Amino acid sequence: MAKIVNPDQYAESTEAKGELRYTERCRWLFLGLPWTFTKYEIRDNVLTIIKGFFTVRENDCYMYKISDVEITSTLMQRIGGMSTIILYTSDVTDRTIVMKNIKHGREIKDFILQASESARLRRRTVSMQNIGFGASDVHDIDEMDEI
Repeated sequence: MAKIVNPDQYAESTEAKGELRYTERCRWLFLGLPWTFTKYEIRDNVLTIIKGFFTVRENDCYMYKISDVEITSTLMQRIGGMSTIILYTSDVTDRTIVMKNIKHGREIKDFILQASESARLRRRTVSMQNIGFGASDVHDIDEMDEI
């Protein structure tokens, strides 16, 4: 890990992310062993995905950008006590975040759903989805101008 040049600024940015709630690793489906190089850090305000061994890539997604959470479990995952969490976001980097082969999936899904809703309320963010507005509705707007 690189040396921290400005420890005060680093501490302030870490504090802004919120308290660390969960740390999970992507696991192998066989026996649920955490021998992969993907790690998830779930905080009050940010979900961080850390991937890689030689080249480590770290990606953050603010909780207020998460709009929906889905959980699935295959038969093999249920045998190993694991599940896959799918997050639908308005993030530029990843529209869909897949957390595969996670232990305690339902608990983590519920926390992310609750944390994303409370983050949106704290930021006073209006719903980020255009519900009911599709490409076919553009003509309806043009017709409204004529009225």
